[in-house]
Amino acid sequence: MQTSDLRIALFSGNYNYVRDGANRALNRLVGYLLSQGAAVRVYSPTVAEPAFEPQGDLVSVPSFAIPGRPEYRFPLALSSSVRRDLAAFKPNVVHVASPDIVAHRAVTLARRRGLPVLSSVHTRFETYLRYYNMAWFEPVLVAMLRRFYRRCDALVVPSESFAQVLRDQRMNYDIDIWSRGIDREFFNPGLRSMEWRRSLGIGDDEVVVGFHSRLVMEKGLDVFSDAIDELRRRGVKHRVLVVGDGPARPWFEARLPSATFTGYLGGLDLGRAVASMDTLFFPSVTEAFGNVSLEAMACGLPVVASIATGSQNLVEDKVSGRLIPPGAIHQFAAALRTYVEQPELRSRHGAAGELRSRDFSWDQINQVVADTYIRLIRQKAAQRG
Repeated sequence: MQTSDLRIALFSGNYNYVRDGANRALNRLVGYLLSQGAAVRVYSPTVAEPAFEPQGDLVSVPSFAIPGRPEYRFPLALSSSVRRDLAAFKPNVVHVASPDIVAHRAVTLARRRGLPVLSSVHTRFETYLRYYNMAWFEPVLVAMLRRFYRRCDALVVPSESFAQVLRDQRMNYDIDIWSRGIDREFFNPGLRSMEWRRSLGIGDDEVVVGFHSRLVMEKGLDVFSDAIDELRRRGVKHRVLVVGDGPARPWFEARLPSATFTGYLGGLDLGRAVASMDTLFFPSVTEAFGNVSLEAMACGLPVVASIATGSQNLVEDKVSGRLIPPGAIHQFAAALRTYVEQPELRSRHGAAGELRSRDFSWDQINQVVADTYIRLIRQKAAQRG
């Protein structure tokens, strides 16, 4: 069997209506599969004005806006029209990308039809509860996720550290690594622009501590701002540059009144902004893979991040950046101070990160998923025997 023989039904809770690392990875995967001759049908909630055009054929599933986070939608059910579309498509493998109701129904349907199911795990959903005063519910959510993922034939995750977390949680034991790649056209040190920095009022001799992500509390905005406060208390001269937008932006702007906020940037504009920073500070613990960290590394920046699944397989401590225990404000501030005050170290660690980023090729990475589909189809055929 070859990649061109695949017929993949992909179920996603957010394929293109909000721009984030997970759905960008899914769209890139679909684009690669289509280029290899595979057939792909995507089932996801849709909106009138999505964040970007989808790769492949997109079929809308019924959904509603999530209360308190209306930019996200919750899939409701496999409607009769979706079921008819799925039957007509005749997939030979099912891929579920979020553990929601529709994905549960898709898994049930696949098991009835003897189809293999692959689940891609993009984030540590249980950690989000900590940002909404619901940490007490985390063990229950872990149990619910375990029930879902154990019904799947295999999982793919972005990093080995995340895979080990899932093994420890007994989610599944057939886990492959679907890493993330980097667009070197958009992220490289050559995009650094002193002119662009000057247009924001940043002096050539000022050291920029950058943050680049969607602005939501679960990205560690509180830890970031507390560490910046500590840096200021220590009398360390620096500038803060925040690239991104989101519902927590008003809170973040009030918390960091002297920071420069660019809003959302994409493509070469984003690459120029990241390359024009001097170090990236990204304390999030909710990432399954550190897309933001990898992009900064490709631009030649040292990265200060949490010891967490998102960055610890990318950043090598004291070689290409610093890995600090989550929430350790004083240690974060100390690491940032070192990079602000030691330009030679900043340059050396940034160069090491840029070299490491060259290991991530999108085509090789996405072929891992195609190979996993093929393996699961063969295994299911052997079981039927």
